[in-house]
Amino acid sequence: MRMLKTAAAGAVVLALAATATACGGESGTAGDKPAGGEVYSGDYKVASGVTVDSPVLKKAQAAKKIVIGVKADQPFLGFKDTAGTYSGFDIEIAKMVAADLGFSEKQIKFDTIDSNVRETTISKGQVDFYVGTYTINDERKKQVGFAGPYYTAGADLLVRREDKSITGPNSLKGKKVCSIVGSTPLQEIKKPKYGADTVQLSKYSDCVKSLLDGQVDALTTDDAILKGYAAQRHDKLRVVEKPFTKEPYGVGMKKDDKALRDAISTALEHHIKNGDYEKAYNGTLGKSGSPFTKDTAPDLPLPRY
Repeated sequence: MRMLKTAAAGAVVLALAATATACGGESGTAGDKPAGGEVYSGDYKVASGVTVDSPVLKKAQAAKKIVIGVKADQPFLGFKDTAGTYSGFDIEIAKMVAADLGFSEKQIKFDTIDSNVRETTISKGQVDFYVGTYTINDERKKQVGFAGPYYTAGADLLVRREDKSITGPNSLKGKKVCSIVGSTPLQEIKKPKYGADTVQLSKYSDCVKSLLDGQVDALTTDDAILKGYAAQRHDKLRVVEKPFTKEPYGVGMKKDDKALRDAISTALEHHIKNGDYEKAYNGTLGKSGSPFTKDTAPDLPLPRY
């Protein structure tokens, strides 16, 4: 399968606590509504008479409620404001899937799950499935199942909008590059071939502030996350748009529930085909200045893991 291409533009969070990357790192906290305008919220037709031979889905149907694990601190991806409302691209993906499984938005219970307990939470059945910048990889597939990928991110660089000296990871010699402690993009950019001076902070918001203040030259993390920040301060910062890793985001669920995995993949394909996916993208991550293109959505049919 051809992985979708991702582009990104610059952004910043000043008061928001940092997000955890799909690759690893410390999570932050939710805050007020993300800056950058209203976030898109779609209304999806709820399927009726859904029959899937999935123990997880049958339990949810009996409870008339579906529990979905998400992030709460990623602007325009998975974000929870002070009123308790979740918004963002991943939230829209979750709502699309839930609708095709027969659940209205009122029947969804979103649970904020930290990155370091995702596999445990899914395996124990504390959530029915998980949508939150969750990279599909072989190690995780030993513990959980995946539908998708519904999006493929890549590590990229956030720089000041007027800085034209950084054109990609190979132009970082002598530059100060910030990321959070333990993140995979930071470990990659530390490699001698790049020649960068790395700065490790506990929050992406601290990295962004340092970037705006001229204390560092760039911030690195998944470009999907940078797009969310981009929607907040497109006037000051931009993303270089030269991703140097691939992070295919999938919907995580119990490892042996193949029926649910297939049903979720079918739901994703449905909403990609009918245009819901494009509308959700343009109303969330597209606000970064990286509009939907023919390469934004993954090729169909999606793989069945």
